[in-house]
Amino acid sequence: MSVPMDAQQSAAQDGITRISLAELLALRRQLPRRLAPPVDRVHAVRSGGHVTTVRGRGMDYRESRAYQHGDDIRRLDWRLTARSGKLHTKLFQEERERSLMVLLDTNATLRFGTRRRFKSVQAARAAALAAWLGIATNMRVGLAAFGSARRVARPQAGSRGAFAIMHALCETQSTHAEDGRESLSAALQRVSRLVRNGSQVLLISDGASLDAETRAALVALRRHAAVRVLVVADALESALAPAGRYPIAWQSVVRTLDLQQQAARVKFRETLGRAPHRLQMLARELQLPCRRIETQDEPMTAVAQLLGISLGAKQT
Repeated sequence: MSVPMDAQQSAAQDGITRISLAELLALRRQLPRRLAPPVDRVHAVRSGGHVTTVRGRGMDYRESRAYQHGDDIRRLDWRLTARSGKLHTKLFQEERERSLMVLLDTNATLRFGTRRRFKSVQAARAAALAAWLGIATNMRVGLAAFGSARRVARPQAGSRGAFAIMHALCETQSTHAEDGRESLSAALQRVSRLVRNGSQVLLISDGASLDAETRAALVALRRHAAVRVLVVADALESALAPAGRYPIAWQSVVRTLDLQQQAARVKFRETLGRAPHRLQMLARELQLPCRRIETQDEPMTAVAQLLGISLGAKQT
């Protein structure tokens, strides 16, 4: 079992206790050559309170905007293109640009890990992959980080949106407020005011920030957004640690954790694993798509599944 390293060593351990901008940018190379965009699904509440799914696009012209990579060339606005000298695309009624907001937990409980990397680094990697996948399938992508490092990057399309998120993710790795703990319900309420109807919200958390009001906040958010949950956990939150005595470092203070007895190891696992289990159970109760990854996993498949994106052949 590896032991979390002192914060003073983190500068020499990028990718373990924190992640660099170069690594976040390099994650783009993991994307397959071809990606199938997710099916457009806009949830609306009809009379009677039943939630229905609206599919497809109407044909009533609404407006024109600058052409973006992936737009249907059959919908080019040739008159506006000729006047402006730049390609423009026509938008029609019921056509909505897909939008993804990544809600990232940066509370102190994520700065822990015993396999390969901290949970905070794994969460940032998953958020970066979600951004790259979203941009590659013509989504507008934003980030709302909550907890000890609070950052907001409003949804944008293309490389501008991707780079804004990568820089924001780097800031969450290096800046932590001393009194920065924030509940999940408060974060959900904040993000609810940032997202438009029909958006996707991908929550990335270890579940430790879950509080009594979280359920109501999730129910309120899913009324106008499609909520997905990615639970980030450590191996010790699901499996027993090997018997032994372990030094644990936190803010330059080293303690010894005695796990020589079976009962101590079981209690340790149950204590650590309670938070991610609670978040998984709540997602299941509310029928929210949910996946769990551990710190040694590669998040690509789980993130793509949550976003409804089909992965094809990888790049070579």
